[in-house]
Amino acid sequence: MQIAFFGSSLLSAWWNGAATYYRGLIRALHERGHRITFYEPDALGRQDNRDMNPPDWARVVVYADDEAAAREMLADARHADVVIKASGVGVHDALLEAGVPDLKRADNVVAFWDVDAPATLERLHDDSDDPFRAQIPRYDLVLTYGGGPRVVSAYEAFGARRCVPIYNALDPETHFPEPTAAEYDVDLAFVGNRLPDREQRVERFFLEAVRRCPDRRFLIGGNGWPERNGMPPNVRVLGHIYTRDHNAINASATCVLNISRDSMARFGYSPATRVFEAAGAGACVVTDAWRGVEHFFEPGTEILVAEDGAEVADIVRTITPQQARRIGDAALARVRAEHTYAQRAVETETVLRERMQREAPA
Repeated sequence: MQIAFFGSSLLSAWWNGAATYYRGLIRALHERGHRITFYEPDALGRQDNRDMNPPDWARVVVYADDEAAAREMLADARHADVVIKASGVGVHDALLEAGVPDLKRADNVVAFWDVDAPATLERLHDDSDDPFRAQIPRYDLVLTYGGGPRVVSAYEAFGARRCVPIYNALDPETHFPEPTAAEYDVDLAFVGNRLPDREQRVERFFLEAVRRCPDRRFLIGGNGWPERNGMPPNVRVLGHIYTRDHNAINASATCVLNISRDSMARFGYSPATRVFEAAGAGACVVTDAWRGVEHFFEPGTEILVAEDGAEVADIVRTITPQQARRIGDAALARVRAEHTYAQRAVETETVLRERMQREAPA
């Protein structure tokens, strides 16, 4: 299949949490023989903060941040077998969300791929005038990178013809165990951009644990967090973490903390990409509690689950390096066996082919 994909960025993870999800899936689809063109705007400083060069497994088209260029890209994509609009491109989203269904033919599939479905659905629920409401039934298919049964039923209630979750996963070629690095040798590391619907949970799960463990070492990375004078003295603040440093951080910290955004925690079944990437590096992952975690990893054996910062602090104080290593090894085995992008690509291909056959004229 020839696939046209409108997304935030394949080349840059700058304020772009979906980057490694796009990369893992698109590379895996390419390896299955599909040809992908990824359209991304020159916007929000992403092209100035690239962390990879254009790959040989996708054609990347960077277009100007204006409506004329966006319309030109839609015209360029019109002959593709599958045309996908991802959520959160960041600029001209409404134009693209209306423009992709306009490319519908009898022999192709137009799909919306929501990489932040809980937040999208809460936005639609709160705003009856949101223009995307009218576009949902025009798509042949809605794919999501998480969300489980509640996301599926919510999208169907908004008129989606079919909604299928394609969960985050591991690309073992990019995220794998590395030797530890002294600069990241801490008791607990958390990496995630500072966003409004995550900030309170970072306070609850990370900073509360920091205050309860003044003799332990912590690390926080990601865009937007305050520098040293805004954090307790036992926290090292790193700022943006380039993907080349993920493995070293995940391998060096005794534990790696995952904190879901508010909407993701409420909907459940939305493990962040970093959970799989940290597990792929053999990290002992501690996650805030969310519905469906046991669908992906076995709590207590392959992942540790905390209800609040007090429980995170208890884990930090009591876990031994040997225990952390056993949990990390078990998570690594599980993620490589069941949660790789090669497997997700098969799921994606199956869904797209089924929809294409259904759409094909008799």
